[in-house]
Amino acid sequence: MTYCPKCGEKNEDDARYCNNCGAPLTATQRDYEKEREDRCEEECAGGPRSAPIIWGLIVVLIGLWIVFKFGLKNIQGLPAWVYEFEVWWIIPVIIGIAIIIAGIRMILRKDQAQ
Repeated sequence: MTYCPKCGEKNEDDARYCNNCGAPLTATQRDYEKEREDRCEEECAGGPRSAPIIWGLIVVLIGLWIVFKFGLKNIQGLPAWVYEFEVWWIIPVIIGIAIIIAGIRMILRKDQAQ
């Protein structure tokens, strides 16, 4: 017996399509990977497109930390807030905003799918 990769229905060994949902049972590896990516795109909060944005934010945060820690604090005559500024409080704020945005995207995707 062959099981459908989409719905899990039992099918005959020589069947080409699922008796229940009509999905092809002889899908290639490429078809399977494409279906998996599409499913992740629908179900996951960020999907594969969000990775560059996340890495970009990390690089920006590290850059800000370096500028304030080693650059601006060594220059004389700047306002007092520059010398007292700590970058670390920004990290939880950005994480919170990212979680809110991911939640909104998931809600919007579910609404569009219906």
